[in-house]
Amino acid sequence: MKYVLQPTAITTLAVTGTDERFPVNRIFCVGRNYAAHAREMGKDPDRDPPFFFMKPANAAVDASVAVAVPYPSQTKNFHHEIELVVAIESGGRNIPADSALSHVFGYAVGLDMTRRDLQLEARDKGRPWEFGKSFALSAPIGSISRASHVGHLNMGSIAVTVNGQSRQSSDVSKLIWSVAESIAYLSQYEALEPGDLIMTGTPEGVNSVVPGDVMRGSIDGLASITVSVKD
Repeated sequence: MKYVLQPTAITTLAVTGTDERFPVNRIFCVGRNYAAHAREMGKDPDRDPPFFFMKPANAAVDASVAVAVPYPSQTKNFHHEIELVVAIESGGRNIPADSALSHVFGYAVGLDMTRRDLQLEARDKGRPWEFGKSFALSAPIGSISRASHVGHLNMGSIAVTVNGQSRQSSDVSKLIWSVAESIAYLSQYEALEPGDLIMTGTPEGVNSVVPGDVMRGSIDGLASITVSVKD
């Protein structure tokens, strides 16, 4: 096959304990999926149906080793959001919640890096969040641990520190919509495909970082990540 342009390289992530790579297809993100974070963002944390936004595949950054991400342009308020990331192995549409976890390849620690000022401006004007959320290198993600090795995570500490100081600290059990429920709901609207990632939402404590700051993200049972911010 001949292309008129050189195809863009496939974005991939490390898989714990192997030299195999996980190819990233699409990145779906669950919005406001911890009640305390919903409150700090000024929203009602009632269990309304979940909503999703997307990041491009090139938002993913392999953070299986210490990595630096650039401070993005056009923002003065660059925020960290620690999240449990779900890697999808087999796709499908209208997936029942009671079988949704069978579609999961594994789990990883991730950061949804956000131009908060741009996101809030867009939100208040009723505009899409793309400039605030959906930009390249905005999703550092650690190595993916196979679900067959670590099980399915429905509880466990989730935390991030910045320069050694605690910023976010909660428990995965506080997800408003569980992993299985998020998969089931999303698959009603979009057929999931192998290689899709789901970032399941962040707990309270989101805050800004600046060049030189070092974030360390962790979730019980998964490989932690270390991400610094550069100019």
